[in-house]
Formats: sequence, C-alpha cells, structure tokens
Amino acid sequence: MGSIPNLPGILSKMIETPRLKMHVLLRGAADGIPVLLIHGNASSSTFWEETMLALPAGFRAIAPDLRGYGDTEDKLVDAIRGCMDWVDDLLSLMDMLGYARFHVAGHSLGGSVVWALLAAAPERIYTATVVAPGSPFGFGGTRDIQGTPCAPDFAGSGGGIVNPEFAKLIAEGYRGTEYQASPRTVMNSFYWKPPFRHPREEALLSGVLSEKIGPDRYPGDLEASPHWPGVAPGRWGPANAISPRYIGDSVERMLAAPVKPPILWVRGAEDQIVSDMSLFNMGTLGKLGVVPGWPGDEVHPPQPMVGQTRYVLEQYKARGGTFREEVIPDTGHSPHMEKPEVFDPLFHAHLKSV
Repeated sequence: MGSIPNLPGILSKMIETPRLKMHVLLRGAADGIPVLLIHGNASSSTFWEETMLALPAGFRAIAPDLRGYGDTEDKLVDAIRGCMDWVDDLLSLMDMLGYARFHVAGHSLGGSVVWALLAAAPERIYTATVVAPGSPFGFGGTRDIQGTPCAPDFAGSGGGIVNPEFAKLIAEGYRGTEYQASPRTVMNSFYWKPPFRHPREEALLSGVLSEKIGPDRYPGDLEASPHWPGVAPGRWGPANAISPRYIGDSVERMLAAPVKPPILWVRGAEDQIVSDMSLFNMGTLGKLGVVPGWPGDEVHPPQPMVGQTRYVLEQYKARGGTFREEVIPDTGHSPHMEKPEVFDPLFHAHLKSV
C-alpha cells in the first residue's frame, strides 16, 4: 500500500523489479490491454487516478511512482543519462508485469520520459500520448525551435533554476499557503488555470510533497556558469535529467526509428509551465525583469517550448510517423485533470485507433 489514500477501484501495490521497488497504482483486469501512465515533476501516480477509472473496458491502467517520487524506493536519478534511468525502470516494470507491448501516456516531465521511450524502445509502444509535455529538446537553456543552446554549458537549465524555497517547503511537508512558493499555492496557481480547484486537493498535495528532496535529488546540484543566469546543470536529480545538456541524440533516434507509434499531443491553451513564454523559464523571467541581468533576446530568449515540440513532431510526420495536436481552451497545465470531459474521449479514441 502507498502512503496516499486511493479512490475506490484503484489498487496500490509495491512491485520489486531488478532495478528497484516501485509503487504502482493498477486498475482493470490483468489480461487487459496495458496503458502505462507516467506522472510529471512534483507530483505522483495519484495524479492519474480519475483517468484510470475512466478508461474503457478491456484496458489495464498502470501508473507507477517514478524514481525520486512517491512511495517508490529512493534511488538517485543519474542526470547524465537524461531520462534513461526512468525509461529503464519502466521497461523493467513492464517486463515484470509480463507486457511486451503497451500504450503509454506522459504528463509534463512524464512527457519528456515518453520522448525518451520513443527513442529507446518504440517497438514496444502501441500508441503514445503526451499531455503538456516538456520539449523533446529538454527544459530550459535553448533559444530556437531547433533546440540550439543559449550557452555552451546549457546555462539556464537544470537544478539551479529551481526555486529553492519550493524545494525546501516540500522537504518540510508544508501544507499551508503563507508563502508564494508554497507547494499548495504553486499547484493551484500553475498546475491548472485558476480558479479551478481539484476535488482531491489534499491527496494531490500529498503527491507533490512526496518528491525526494536534496542536492542529489530535487532540486539537484548545479555548476556555476560564466553565462547568464550564472548556473548550469549538475549531474543528479530530475531537474538536471531533463536539461538539454543530457538529451543527447534522443530526438534524432526518435525521428530515425523504423517504428513510429502514433502520437496524440494534448495541451492547455493557457499553460504557464510549458509554453513559448513559460513562467518557469529563465529567458521569460529575464525578459519580464524578474531575474536581473538578462542579456536580451539575442543571447537568451524565452524557450519556444511549444514551437520545439511542434517542430519535432512535424519532422516525425515527415519521416513516416503520425501525430495529432489538440489544444483545449481555457485550460492550464493539466488538461486530463481540468477538463476530463474533453480529454478522455480524445485519449480513448487514440487508444482504440490501433
């Protein structure tokens, strides 16, 4: 059993794999068609529960806590491998459960993991769904739709751009709203579009607070940089793992793969976390005057995250794949939670398309 109470119909289970013990939420018959659901940063598997319960008959929902999150065994994320620690963990989990092939959906950072899965093991995936995904080129430190770095050391990405107060309050298990960086305030301000409040707010906040905190966990370590804003990625933890510094050739491998599962891309029109003017991006914050010393658009512009994703998916299509982009109006960073009446039919149709 996990530490967060689950909705009726959701099974909480610890599963030991050759890599680590993973906490997993399950719903549906074991012989159903598997759907792997990957949560985002500062969250956990509980963020998928309503989506799990809404799946059509015949599907088996599998929502693990990633390494570094929730009730999964606390092992370090080696950022030098990019998202590959998570990819290897998930493939090992699906092996243990006996699923050679599966559908996959990822939200936010979970979408970044989906890009890496499409590069590493596309032959195992029936369909892929990315919900407000991180850019395929990584989070922070790039300047154009081709993912060109703003600086040679990828300054402006990694553990150094995380608000340390947010991480500190997670470590303290703080559930109040006294501070601007309080986890509850951040969740209700940015995970969805205010004034939306989720009916399971307390359980979801517990999911946010379950992230493992520390210099080699979250927010991770950093390196001093001579380039604005003065910090470059370190080598440990999830924020460093999604830095463009460690993406390597995963985009090209995804594009070059002979197997290309169909991709559904769903995003909220008013997402403030993943957008071309993300309020979590140093270029945006510099341009708005929030982070001092901004060197200008010529040196460190806001990262065009949505433009980068569309560019990569257009390349995916040009090389034989298919994708569909769905933009949900009046919605923030979590369309599957804010507008399930819109998201679920899109998701279900995609699952049934192959």
